[in-house]
Amino acid sequence: MLDTESPLAEPKEQPSKDNDEDNAQTSEIALEAPPSRLAQDDDTRSDPREVSALSKGAAVSTLALAVAACGGGSSGSSGGGNTGGGGGPLPTPTPTPTALAPQSDPDAASFILRASLSASTADVASIRDVGYEPWLNAQINQPIQETGRQFLASAGYEDIDDNRWFFSRRPGDYAIWRQLMTGSNAVRKRAALALSEFFVISLSTIQMTWRSSAAIAWWDMLNEHAFGNFRELIEAVTLNPAMGVFLNTRGNRREDPNTGRVPDENYGREVMQLFSIGLFELNIDGSVRTDSNGDPLETYTNDDVTGIAKAFTGYDYDYTGIGLTPIAGGGQIPDPQYVRQPMTADPSRWRNPRSSGFHSMSEKRFLGTVIPAGTGAQDTLRLTMDALFNHPNVGPFFGEQMIQRLVTSNPSRAYVRRVAEVFNNNGNGVRGDLRAVFRAILMDDEALGRTATVANSFGKLREPMLRFTQWGRTFDARSADGNWRFGDLSDSSSGLGQAPLRPPSVFNFFRPGYVPLNSQSANAGLVAPEFQIVNETSVAAYINFMERSIDGSGRWMRAIAATYNNEIPIAHQTDNLLDRLDLLLTGGQMSQATRTIIADALNAENVTSASSNADRLAQVQRAVMLVMSSNDYIVQK
Repeated sequence: MLDTESPLAEPKEQPSKDNDEDNAQTSEIALEAPPSRLAQDDDTRSDPREVSALSKGAAVSTLALAVAACGGGSSGSSGGGNTGGGGGPLPTPTPTPTALAPQSDPDAASFILRASLSASTADVASIRDVGYEPWLNAQINQPIQETGRQFLASAGYEDIDDNRWFFSRRPGDYAIWRQLMTGSNAVRKRAALALSEFFVISLSTIQMTWRSSAAIAWWDMLNEHAFGNFRELIEAVTLNPAMGVFLNTRGNRREDPNTGRVPDENYGREVMQLFSIGLFELNIDGSVRTDSNGDPLETYTNDDVTGIAKAFTGYDYDYTGIGLTPIAGGGQIPDPQYVRQPMTADPSRWRNPRSSGFHSMSEKRFLGTVIPAGTGAQDTLRLTMDALFNHPNVGPFFGEQMIQRLVTSNPSRAYVRRVAEVFNNNGNGVRGDLRAVFRAILMDDEALGRTATVANSFGKLREPMLRFTQWGRTFDARSADGNWRFGDLSDSSSGLGQAPLRPPSVFNFFRPGYVPLNSQSANAGLVAPEFQIVNETSVAAYINFMERSIDGSGRWMRAIAATYNNEIPIAHQTDNLLDRLDLLLTGGQMSQATRTIIADALNAENVTSASSNADRLAQVQRAVMLVMSSNDYIVQK
């Protein structure tokens, strides 16, 4: 850990008057380990007096509370499918191949909901017209419409003034929700969100000036690299300032035999365990390799951790071109650009320049790689990243977790193998092509096969932040001032129970191998990762949170409301309304039993074509609430 006398250290910043959370320690010294989630901003906590249930229909609570007892999710079954091949020579001229297209609106909507953040009737019509892959390629090729950085700057959240945004986490929440709730690039953002749960930092715990800008720079980096190459991405992750603070590479110093100091091993361990190769050696299909006794083969040892830790020494913020602004009360605030510039081991570019740095020049041995003594930081980083990138575990380890985030919690071994093979070679000899990997995940026969989706083992629990995002996009939610000032929604007793970029630790919100105890999933030998954040309290909180979001009464709905413009005209037509909600929210997987319960609750209300707009709006809100509380919606198939 960096000591306060080190030239790498910065002066402690003055605390912000913004809120209690932002008044936490603001030292620029890197943390020894990622601490647990901090308290939420005061103005995002719910008042118990405001917690309520829907006034009509006990069906809501019944449906919602059933979530905790769901079979959990997902797909160990089937997989495979016809991969083509065979046959004689093609006729001349070769006919233009027909793109595979969904055979029904529900097929189209289900695909869109796996690939993107929401579905619309226009999307459904488009994908049925052009086919899966042409639609997906068009979405992937869209240029980034707005970065998080652009929003922060245009909204004044990077101004140095009495608001003291440089010590606040709130702008980070505003920016990420704006990214998710609005704009194009929804397929890219869906992939970036999945990446944010693999490469993890947390806005809740990073202690640095311009912490919101740092977290959003992290998001922009993931968004930019989402369809690039894994090799470039993992190096960008390694040099990112937010990661440098979160896992201690910023200020990590070389070993000193005289004092007994050794390099911090935090990032060295996690970059192997969580960000690249995992704990155990894997076959190409993701199954664990074992020794002659049937015990798993470990991918690395403590000696490997010690060796690779030396590679990540000597880095600090790059202050090239960064100015300093004095503030009232003393101290200077750097320009926010420093959180977007990759860290550097060149000491002449630090805030306090010096002639020599702190990178370890000793020999480094890890994972069968030997970096000779005397190798500088830049070459060491290149060799280290290459060693991780080319490890045979990366394809199946990364691929399976991306399948879990997008499609199903329990992919078949064959599904994982097919995706890992694409990671290893995109068909043109390129390894790590993320565009090809995400396309392979979404276009796999197991993902597209409706026969697979009816199996009890296929599917996944929709994460709360994805449900909320889908609601906002589906029903045209709008922020009057464009700021999307939801705040931190991660409280599981009074909030949504999950907030983007705010996982409680480096292990994300949940573990990929989590199995709920005494559950149907456990009995069936299935994992259900998202159920790690589900309990009786969180289920009830979700119902209350969504009720007050849907009707706009929640305190977090600051000048934010959905329009329901496409639903209000059919509010009195229960069947038509439920057809629309079934398609756009569940992808057409609502069971007849669920539909009957919801229809009965809606028909108990006397809503007709002559009803007032307010009554029709209330009917739509009831319908949305009931559908989004049902197991048929909460479990994605």
